[in-house]
Amino acid sequence: MATLTEELNEWLDEGRERVARLPLEPRVEQIGRVLQVGDGVATVQGLPETRLDELLIFEGGFMGLAVDLGEDAIGCVLLGGASAIPSGSIVHGTGEVARVPVGEALLGRIVDALGVPLDGGGPLETASFAPVEQPAPAIVDRSLVTRPLATGLLVIDAMIPLGRGQRELIIGDRSTGKTAIAVDTIVNQRTSDVICIYAAVGQKASSVVQVIEAVRRYGAPERCLFVIGEANAPPGLQWLTPYAACSMAEYFVERGRDVLLVIDDLTKHAAAYRQLSLLLRRPPGREAYPGDIFYIHARLLERAAKLSPGRGGGSLTALPIAETQAGNISAYIPTNLISITDGQIYLDPRLFYEDQKPAVDVGKSVSRVGGKTQAPVLKALSESLRLEYAQFLELEVFTRFGTMVDERTRKVIEHGRRIRAALAQRQFEPLPLGEEVALLCALGDGVLDSLPLDRVAAFREALGPWLREKMPEIPALNDEAPPLPDETRARLKHALAALAHSLAAPKGEGP
Repeated sequence: MATLTEELNEWLDEGRERVARLPLEPRVEQIGRVLQVGDGVATVQGLPETRLDELLIFEGGFMGLAVDLGEDAIGCVLLGGASAIPSGSIVHGTGEVARVPVGEALLGRIVDALGVPLDGGGPLETASFAPVEQPAPAIVDRSLVTRPLATGLLVIDAMIPLGRGQRELIIGDRSTGKTAIAVDTIVNQRTSDVICIYAAVGQKASSVVQVIEAVRRYGAPERCLFVIGEANAPPGLQWLTPYAACSMAEYFVERGRDVLLVIDDLTKHAAAYRQLSLLLRRPPGREAYPGDIFYIHARLLERAAKLSPGRGGGSLTALPIAETQAGNISAYIPTNLISITDGQIYLDPRLFYEDQKPAVDVGKSVSRVGGKTQAPVLKALSESLRLEYAQFLELEVFTRFGTMVDERTRKVIEHGRRIRAALAQRQFEPLPLGEEVALLCALGDGVLDSLPLDRVAAFREALGPWLREKMPEIPALNDEAPPLPDETRARLKHALAALAHSLAAPKGEGP
């Protein structure tokens, strides 16, 4: 018994010594109370020193952002735990803005807008954090967009080319293949050095899983990051998701890397922000959106840029996705996004239902930057393609009425049909640059005009192995390759003609 008492006294003496060594100093702690809470927002009383976009901590460790600073109360967007925060509970101010983890450890992971892992792969081993909201690079810190970003989709690379550092909107009705184009672009980066980040905003869990599994199966998941704000996530997290993904991307950009950021989609992002704004009793404007709806997207997409050599020379390419209703691209949110971005890829439902995939409407699609960065070898072969295709689409309308056409018109129409067949691609099968060059050469030199229309798909499938055997220098082309010399193009035409003849001949006959 005496021994136990002695040990207890020693433990108490040690505790007193430790307490005596602690510095005694006053500390100010900002404390407020919850007035109202519900539907993903909360009203807080107190905290007079709170700043805009400051991170607040609620009871239970749940976080929120101060987005409305009133004279008597603060409007907060909750980032989780709305049902577990009672009215009257205590709120602590942090004096800090929302930050997310950044670094190499994020690659290959699935996280939410706060950087919390969602893939069951354990905690993130990263020591760096970056603010969710950051200013866009200044004009003097930007450089010209000089390198192409290959999508592997012939219709885009040939007629609507993208550059590294560009902002290109993918727009169209529901279920027309918008996400498919973005995923194919991510998959095509498996042969490049581009880091890919996919930000899902308001998407169903099943749709997100399909994207992740497709990238893991066909792409390079070790260089990809998925930032997820699902449809059942709090609206505050959905709103924060694209900004968090952009901050994670900027870590690599500042170190001279090239990054592709896909935001799927900004229409749902705008809807989540409208919901939060109405709950916070902000004045509604057109279509009930708040007055700063243009600004929230502009400040996000302006962060995509090609940095100057003094800033490392990295680039952030943004592919935001927007959904239209009944093809109305003049609606409020689509109009805003078209005016912010450097061009748009419009997907036509009619083409999609006619099984022309990707269903890109070449007439309504444009790239205001990428044409200057297009690979020289590809640009030399695609200069007249868009005009020829547009002429074909115009003439085809007249033939649907059974109008008699002359021989010259018939040849234009048949040539156009082969262009359309060559532009069709299956998902997850992006074309390397060499095969795109060969296909454009076959179209430009009329090699496919003698091939039956139903054999064009077979020609495209056989093209890769044929080139590797007959002309291995064509698959070895890169985006810096100059236009093909006349002698090389003549040999390529001969090889393509031999392939077309072998496919057009009856079974058993060779070229």
